[in-house]
Amino acid sequence: MAEPGPDVAIAGAGPVGLYLAALLLQQGLSVRVYEQRHTRERHSRAIGVHPPALRALDRAGAASAMVRDGAPIRSGAAMSRGREVGIMDFGRVAEDFPFILALPQFRTEEILEERVLALDPEAIVRGTEVTHLTDDGGAVTFSVRRAAGGTPRAALTAGVLVAADGARSGLREYFGSHVARRSYPDHYLMGDFSAGDLDPERALLFLEPEGIVESFPLPGGLRRWVVRLSAPAGDADASDLARLVSQRTGISPAPATNTMLSAFSVRSAIARETVRGRAILLGDAAHEISPIGGQGMNLGWLDAASVAPLVRRILTGPWPERQIRAYRHARRRAATVARRQAEINMMLGRPLPAPLLTVRNAAVGTAAAVPAVNRWVARRFTMQ
Repeated sequence: MAEPGPDVAIAGAGPVGLYLAALLLQQGLSVRVYEQRHTRERHSRAIGVHPPALRALDRAGAASAMVRDGAPIRSGAAMSRGREVGIMDFGRVAEDFPFILALPQFRTEEILEERVLALDPEAIVRGTEVTHLTDDGGAVTFSVRRAAGGTPRAALTAGVLVAADGARSGLREYFGSHVARRSYPDHYLMGDFSAGDLDPERALLFLEPEGIVESFPLPGGLRRWVVRLSAPAGDADASDLARLVSQRTGISPAPATNTMLSAFSVRSAIARETVRGRAILLGDAAHEISPIGGQGMNLGWLDAASVAPLVRRILTGPWPERQIRAYRHARRRAATVARRQAEINMMLGRPLPAPLLTVRNAAVGTAAAVPAVNRWVARRFTMQ
């Protein structure tokens, strides 16, 4: 016999699950967030928060703390072979948040968790995994077990279950949906180092013959460096990353100041079905997007902002079939656009022979020099 559970159960206490929990708690719904990890992962990748996401986060009372703790990026400079190609101005992309905010994901999650716990101190249940979903039309029944293969406890019911359990979602199979997957010939090595005397409000994109190097300011006097590789990084260390940055840009991060190092290869996946009865697939579980361009986490937040009123409609009835169809279509389209933008970003960063590099740089410079085009590109880059 299933035990009565919350109005909404959320699998995954990442940034998307926590944000949705805060929105729903503010509406007076009972929410439980089940998370396998006992502690938060500090070795995080996502740092960029775009203006539309900040606008959505403001609805949950989280944006002001994030802006306080983050580093605003107000412009981006494209460089190549030691000279400036063009500058993209983010200061005019939005009146309320005229910048891209750089904030390490673990701090983003801390702020969102603090907000959730302020609304309900019992809302987050760590060390637990959601399994075995069934839906009888009136409620979702699911099991919660201790993570790492613990014994399932008695089944629980919820009015709605949201699977926000990441790109390796264990619940995605329940949706029985085709997943459109792609892999790419792009591999990256990235790390955080002391920023030195570089502009703390400017991102740098080095369009070099060997491949792009990206650099973003971070809070606390740090700077993230990302180098495009033609093969997986293997066991490369901070000294290897610093050497690659120096070879391509002439700037030499100090390996001794490294605080984070990570390597990744790029793939994407978009699930066709994201709503099945009273179960909803959200965030990276629904669409894994290349980290290049920083869209994935932001896309998940915008999903959550869109799904929150739908959850309430499902709970209060009558069944909102038309709204569900509209949500599916709109969010799948948003994921497709984000994937296309990420693919463009990666294409621009691939190695080129000198003649084609010259043509590409000239095109970037020309676009940056036309104010209307500069603004349009900046708005596209910031998901507006």
